[in-house]
Amino acid sequence: MPPPRPATSSPTIGVLALQGDVREHVTALEGLGVRAVTVRRPAELDAVDGLVLPGGESTTIVRLARTFELLEPLRAAVAGGLPALGTCAGMILLADRLLDAAAGQETIGGLDVTVRRNAFGRQVDSFEGPVRVAGLDRPVHGVFIRAPWVEEAGPDVEVLARDERTDRIVMVRQGALMATSFHPEVGDDPRIHALFRELVTHHA
Repeated sequence: MPPPRPATSSPTIGVLALQGDVREHVTALEGLGVRAVTVRRPAELDAVDGLVLPGGESTTIVRLARTFELLEPLRAAVAGGLPALGTCAGMILLADRLLDAAAGQETIGGLDVTVRRNAFGRQVDSFEGPVRVAGLDRPVHGVFIRAPWVEEAGPDVEVLARDERTDRIVMVRQGALMATSFHPEVGDDPRIHALFRELVTHHA
């Protein structure tokens, strides 16, 4: 494990690069002046201050994490306090409990939430719209693609946003963990990634 970085330095944030919108997250983070790196191996995980779990297909990501011998190190890192941002499939990966999961589907866990997979419907039911996020002065543009939602959140989970059409929870934070149902890496609004950068810096 590398020595802690000075609080004044820019954090190094990894993007889990097994499947999904890896490049888009790297670009968004680099636009904020963050050193963004891809993570596929346990040694690469040890070198980051925070980790983005991107959208994609949650069962495929878990299967590949096992193949790369990364699943248990991911669980240990998150349980040990590594800040993580899960977007879409990443929200599913961080959930402690799932509804409508594939048979035997595993997660990394850490968020005291119950997440429903594909809650907003199939790919053809994907949609875009404004999302009002607590602490931001104007809505972000939410892109929902076969998106999950949080069915139930534990008492220590802070609800940051709800879908205006359904009133379902679409963004949460608990300690060093943050998750969104939507894809903040799509488009040119950096504010969700900036919130995560602040979270990483705070927990450094």
